[in-house]
Amino acid sequence: MGSLSVKGGKIMHDGCAGSFENGKQVVDKVRMMGFSQQLMPMPLEIECHGCKETFTMEEFEGHCPKCDMVHGVTPCHAFDPNNIMAAGIGY
Repeated sequence: MGSLSVKGGKIMHDGCAGSFENGKQVVDKVRMMGFSQQLMPMPLEIECHGCKETFTMEEFEGHCPKCDMVHGVTPCHAFDPNNIMAAGIGY
């Protein structure tokens, strides 16, 4: 169980401070947390890291409709498309 801390008046868990080396780690984390199919706070238009097609990512785990590149973002970082990482096609 992660520890809780207060930052800027908001309660955060230590997972928000975590960093990931690659998209597979991000997708594995959101799957493990049970968030992969949950809706993000706001949908984001992103460019697929594989085929460069633009699509709307609505859940913490998103699949490009053209090439099936899997993208992931943790709930703590879901407000910035620069935090979305690719895990691989069909991952």
